[in-house]
Amino acid sequence: MSVVRATSLSNFPRLVSDLGGDPVALLKQAGIDPGVVGDNDIFIPLSRVVAAIETAAKSTDTLDFGRRLALVQGIEILGPVGVAARTSGTVAEALRIFERFLAAYSPGLLLQVCTTDDPERAFIDYQVLDTHIDVRPQTAELSLGVILRVLRFLLGDDYRPLSVELPYEALTDVDEYWAYFGCRPLFSSARMGFTIRSADLQRPLQRDQLAHDIIVQYLTTITAAEPSTTTSVRALVRQLLPSGTVTLELIAEQLSLHPKALQRRLAAEATSFAAVIDGVRRERAERYLRDTGITLAHLARELGYAEHSVLTRSCHRWFGLGPAAYRKQLQLR
Repeated sequence: MSVVRATSLSNFPRLVSDLGGDPVALLKQAGIDPGVVGDNDIFIPLSRVVAAIETAAKSTDTLDFGRRLALVQGIEILGPVGVAARTSGTVAEALRIFERFLAAYSPGLLLQVCTTDDPERAFIDYQVLDTHIDVRPQTAELSLGVILRVLRFLLGDDYRPLSVELPYEALTDVDEYWAYFGCRPLFSSARMGFTIRSADLQRPLQRDQLAHDIIVQYLTTITAAEPSTTTSVRALVRQLLPSGTVTLELIAEQLSLHPKALQRRLAAEATSFAAVIDGVRRERAERYLRDTGITLAHLARELGYAEHSVLTRSCHRWFGLGPAAYRKQLQLR
């Protein structure tokens, strides 16, 4: 079970109260002790945090609840990870801290900077690694809102990314997303995060070498071990599926492994390459059918299928229904 620090719900009670809701009741309904909210030393199940945020949005009828909560949070919720980032020498170094040590905040989350086909642009990729946790819109917008606040903490209050990508359709008017994120929003995307200028990564920060070294040493001692091979393969599959080029050989190359060595590692973790791909496809199919209105032809492409008929057969195997019928069932729920 993935966990996250209780600071993830900082200012949640105040916002819910301001919106006319009962924060104590909502937290208890999600299985969270209201007394631990905001405590950096307490970890709570990530699934319960997701439930609390999504339920709060519905009960207060606030379509932009996640974005509003992000406005009253910031780099401080990340505890020592945030301290290590803001004492780095450059923005690139700060983001590498998040990539390396975000597990100290939550081992179920991943933030990484990826290169793009355009050398003048980079993509800040945010992922929920735990496949048992659905990527829900309010929680996603909270996370993206906090990432934006971190970027503005590092780069200035008026900083604007080039675009923001969200894996579902707009919850409110698109103009509200433009105003909130300060950049072009792209919906129903296969990934989640921000496109920024590569030059922004080289911007200098006010390095505090002594404090930085101390906190990095501390984080090194408390951070969990390296991610499992299965987790690493799953993350790469998510990125490459829409290209239709996901092969054992390609993934092995990305991990600097021989294909047979990769197969052995996955077998040691009680899975296989085919099972990982199938699991990611099922997870993505369910999310797209539930949260978006993309066409089934588009969905087939996002899953890396060459033909729509393969999507239909897969959905029957996963859900016992074809994709259109399963989408209707999800909407009725």
